[in-house]
Amino acid sequence: MKKEYWIVIIVYIAMQLSSLVGLPIMMSSFKAGGISPSLAVPVWLIASFSIALLIILFILRKEMNTKNFENRGGSSYGTSFMWAIFGVFLAYFAQICAAWIERLLGIDMGSENTQNILRIIDLMPAAIIVTSIIGPILEEIVFRKIIFGALHKRFNFFISALISSVIFAAAHTEFQHILLYSAMGFTFAFLYVKTKHILVPIFAHVTMNTLVVLVQTVYKDDLERLQREAETLQNFIGGFL
Repeated sequence: MKKEYWIVIIVYIAMQLSSLVGLPIMMSSFKAGGISPSLAVPVWLIASFSIALLIILFILRKEMNTKNFENRGGSSYGTSFMWAIFGVFLAYFAQICAAWIERLLGIDMGSENTQNILRIIDLMPAAIIVTSIIGPILEEIVFRKIIFGALHKRFNFFISALISSVIFAAAHTEFQHILLYSAMGFTFAFLYVKTKHILVPIFAHVTMNTLVVLVQTVYKDDLERLQREAETLQNFIGGFL
């Protein structure tokens, strides 16, 4: 693996761990300044992710200016665009299948990460830039281009996608949903190896995250109403049985 790639991984890990030290300091500073300490969470999220992305893009600047940033023999831009659009539906299908399997295994539905993200967005709507754009870009560069790309040079697609997807899932620290996140990782790895353009899984990942956040925020009341109606109907049917 290139030296630059190792540095990118270190920067990404440092960004993830930075909140352990930086966030308490920022919360104390906000409190001392008469600002709600809860706002420190979205502010730190936006700042840390943005800085990490800028550093990583700077590290990869030379590679991005050459054809080597994309593997040779990649799909045409038209074909890649079609795969990017199709990839959104493919990612949702993979998520649905994984969620169905998890349900059969008795794993509770719902993601604590998603709920935390929604709470952060409620505090500061600008945080949607991180969850929908910056975050997915960072993850695709680190987990697909670098980790999966390095593994795929030594192993076949299945092994490379499996290892990188499990690492991707573990990074989200929701181990009960490791199958769900791994399914997403497999999908994005497939899109990358199919087109040899990292922008394809980035587009699919960004689009998917954006749609999930918009649905969960804009239609939050409608979703809660539908859930209550479904529970009422279930209880009503259960009364007869």
